[in-house]
Amino acid sequence: MADRGAPDDRSIPNLLEFGVVNLDKPPGPSAHQVAAWVRDMVADAVPGGIDGVAHAGTLDPKVTGCLPLLLGDATRMAQVFDDAVKEYVAVLELHGRAPADLESVAAEFDGPIYQKPPRKSAVKRQLRVREIHDLDVLEIEDRRALLRVRCESGTYIRKLCHDLGLALGTGAHMGHLRRTSTGQFDDRDLVTLEDLADALAWWTEDDDPEPLREIVRPAEYALEPLPSVTIAPSAAEQVAEGAPVYAPGVIESDLDADDAADRPLVACYTPNGAAICLGRLVGDPDGESGTVVELERVLV
Repeated sequence: MADRGAPDDRSIPNLLEFGVVNLDKPPGPSAHQVAAWVRDMVADAVPGGIDGVAHAGTLDPKVTGCLPLLLGDATRMAQVFDDAVKEYVAVLELHGRAPADLESVAAEFDGPIYQKPPRKSAVKRQLRVREIHDLDVLEIEDRRALLRVRCESGTYIRKLCHDLGLALGTGAHMGHLRRTSTGQFDDRDLVTLEDLADALAWWTEDDDPEPLREIVRPAEYALEPLPSVTIAPSAAEQVAEGAPVYAPGVIESDLDADDAADRPLVACYTPNGAAICLGRLVGDPDGESGTVVELERVLV
């Protein structure tokens, strides 16, 4: 099993091979293009390159903001963002002067809503339900309104703006859109492509790793919202070979036997905090025998 060591004690190559960057996506390129650029930048700095770079939820070319990027082996855990709550700030471009009841109409969109993906989307165009956790009107000026939207992953903000315009009776479309958070990643510590390029240069050319350590976090940070199971190093060796987590190998867990009925996604760690796998809790972490975690993705 590849031993990366404790997250805070890793070398820069290990960090780049299992790390996450909270990138501020610029307008213009697609999220896929940005991920490819970062892959090439890191590959040029690390001997032998890295396996790849994955983004945590696509953003259209014109959209800016929070785009967590998973580096190297961390691409295996991209599913942790599937259910991550997203937050956006959007400009609602009204097709008439803002009506007096704009805020109250917007409040009616809180909760589950029906959406059909737009024609240009990459998914099948069928009606589906998405949850709007909060829709706040931050500012209104003539025929524009600034909205903050917290919503379920997979919500189309462009379609939400269109439907809000219909409900207001004025018609509307989405203007500028910026994502301000994805799960626990938010816009308080975003880094730019230029920041990352500079930090890589300081490391490779000036032997100064500190700027890079401030930008690239251990990939375990992206797993923090998940329940955890700590397993013995001997159990981790078996997991690395594809075995599930058995009860004798469990040291401690956030969950108990009652939680197994829901088969929650969990992250498994060694005692030093290094992530080993993602899996589904299927048994009693405090039990003496049986399977506790069925594997979904091995991370080492």
